[in-house]
Order: sequence, then structure tokens, then C-alpha cells
Amino acid sequence: MASFEYNEHSQRVLFGQDSLSKLPSELARLGCSKPLILTTPTKTSYVDTITDLLYGQLAGSFNRVTMHTPTEVTEDALKHCKAVDADCLVSIGGGSAVGLGKALFVRTGLPHITVPTTYSGSEMTPIVGQTEKRVKTTHVDPKAIPAVVIYDVNLTLTLPAKISATSGLNAMAHAVEALYAQDGNPIASMFAIKGIQTLATSLPRIMRNVQDVDARSDALLGAWFCGKCLAGVGVSLHHKLCHVLGGTFNLPHAETHAIILPHALAYLAPSIPNEMKVLAENVPESEGNAVNGLNRLLSKLGITYSLKDLGLKEDDIDVAVTTLLQKPFWSPRPLEADLIHELLRRAWEGKPARMAE
Repeated sequence: MASFEYNEHSQRVLFGQDSLSKLPSELARLGCSKPLILTTPTKTSYVDTITDLLYGQLAGSFNRVTMHTPTEVTEDALKHCKAVDADCLVSIGGGSAVGLGKALFVRTGLPHITVPTTYSGSEMTPIVGQTEKRVKTTHVDPKAIPAVVIYDVNLTLTLPAKISATSGLNAMAHAVEALYAQDGNPIASMFAIKGIQTLATSLPRIMRNVQDVDARSDALLGAWFCGKCLAGVGVSLHHKLCHVLGGTFNLPHAETHAIILPHALAYLAPSIPNEMKVLAENVPESEGNAVNGLNRLLSKLGITYSLKDLGLKEDDIDVAVTTLLQKPFWSPRPLEADLIHELLRRAWEGKPARMAE
């Protein structure tokens, strides 16, 4: 896929191979010269790469990015940001890095450039999350959408196949839920359908060859489309349940979304027949049933079906159901504790999702 640039009123996107090389010019456009680099402890090589690219002209780095954006980590990052007198933020990595960049933007107002290396789609959304005392909360701040997004396909070529698959399904969940959102609209549905199509076909190609540049490009584009869905409409059962599982039990973000995706859809299916038809038409091998299509996609990608494998304990299921139902939210199908419990038990046991009665 050819490289290109895309501009909206609040965001600029650079897409293509070697697009990270444009970071110096993007910093200059923003009038910034002292970026703070945000990444995870395992990705400090990104800091070295950016340091070389900027000839050492940066404020410093914060390498303690943590999933689910714990408030204590954000506060430590804020102190470091002020101590080094940074004039902008550059997050590089997965959704957790993007999330910390957003959280710091809200607290500082510093321009935020993000370089996604997975398929989370978070870079396209105004959603700011945090976890405090095992409770994950989110709020929407339209200004929190990063000012610049740099999609460098080359940075995804070393992303392991398993992480590629779970990250891609995490993004796909945004699109699936957008189709039946309470505030759904034709524009969000357009992005959703294209995102689902693109990821459902590109992810298996990546599993066959992680160095497939065309498949990687398609997956990044699909994640972009899916992120636009989450930016445009609200969330329901799928995301609310994943927030409980992630925030309360610290389950890994992308893997949890991947496992819950077909289960949440199966629960809601009786109340969204039109959306189920659209999904079945766009998820390969669905044979008229989108839940079966998603089950087959998980199997093809080699993703575990089991929350137990992620560390959830059997006794945690009751806690998760209670926590989920504490704060009412809109759902196309009324939430019944017994049925949600059954949904989670199947996911915990590693059984494929089954259509609700």
C-alpha cells in the first residue's frame, strides 16, 4: 500500500513504511523540541531509535507504561514530565502507551504525537481511561485525540503473531459494537464494516507470514477504521465487561477483548437480528451465523478461548457479574445476572461462544 497523509481538523495522520522518519518535521510543525518519550519497559529500544532520529534532542523518556493506565503510574509520569521540562509527548507502542499519552495530555495540555505499533485503535479515540483501586473508569475528552498519528508499517513487522492476532481482534471489537450502539449511525457503520472486513482477512495472512508487509498495512488500516468507530459512538456490554475483567482482575487487555468478543455478541444476538446479518456477511466462514464465524476466526488465529488461561479464578466470576451490574448501562438486550454468569463461565472454561436462548 502506498504511503499517504490524511488531515482532519484535530488530527494529522502519516501512514506508510519509514513514516517514523518524519517525526522531526512533525515536532517542528508543532513548535516542539523537547519531547518526552513514553513506552513500556520491554520496548526501550524505541527510545534509542527516536534518540538517534532526533540527534539526542529530547527531554527524556518514561519507560513504565502499564496496561489499564494505573493512576499511580500516571502521577509518576506527570512528575517526571515536569521535572524534565518536556514540551510535548511522544508515545510509542500499543494501546497502553497511547493511553498514558492521553492521560498526560489531559493533565498538561502538551501536544501528543503517537506511534502505534499494534492494532489497538486507541490513537483514534477521545476516550481516556484510568484504573484506581482495581476499578477501571473512562471518560470522553474530544481534545484528547492525539494531534499526530504516525503509522509506520515497518514497526509492526516484529510484532509476534499471537499479539498481532489478539490486538487485531481487540480493534475489531470496537467495530462490532459500533454496529449495534445506541447512538449508532451510517458513518460509524461504514467504518465498522470496512474495519471488520479488513482485519478478518489480513490477520490470518499475518499468522501465515508475520513479515507480510501488505497484510501488516491492511491490518493497520483496519485498526484505524475500527478506532474511528469507538471515537464516534458509545459502548455497551462487550467493553463494559472487558473493563471489569481488566480493571478488577488485571487481565491482559487485548487477549480479554479477543475472548469476550464472540461471547458478548452471542448474548446480544436475539436482540440485534439485522446487525447479526450484516456481521455474518462480513466475517469469513460465518455461514449465516456471525458468532460461529468469530469462533472460527479465533481458532484460525490460535487464540485461547479461556479466561482461566489468562489468570481469572473461578470465584472471580461472581465478583465480575456483581461489579458489572453495579452501574447500569444501555444494552440492546436486558442484562440478566444468571445469563451473564453463564457467559463468563463458558469463557472461563474455554468453550466456544454459544447463541443465547
